[in-house]
Amino acid sequence: MAVVVKPLITEKSNILAENLNQYAFIVDLDATKPEIIKEVQEMYGVEVTGISTMVYRGKRKVRFTKSGVQSGKKSNFKKAIISIKEGQEIDFFESV
Repeated sequence: MAVVVKPLITEKSNILAENLNQYAFIVDLDATKPEIIKEVQEMYGVEVTGISTMVYRGKRKVRFTKSGVQSGKKSNFKKAIISIKEGQEIDFFESV
């Protein structure tokens, strides 16, 4: 089971990476902090110094169409902000 689902690449996460050496990831909802730290260290070969996690509730969405009102819900997700040791960095685009 993969704990880290994907890296979160947004304007805000790029600013965190440049200024504070922190990186954001979307992780499995059931993942614990030690599991996330272990997988990030194995995947990217960096030393993790801190972690913060937050769970986001999925938003309700309503769409008005010809056939009537369509309602649904986006899925819940968990985000992890990883702080790594000074002088190290993670390059998400090295294999592209």
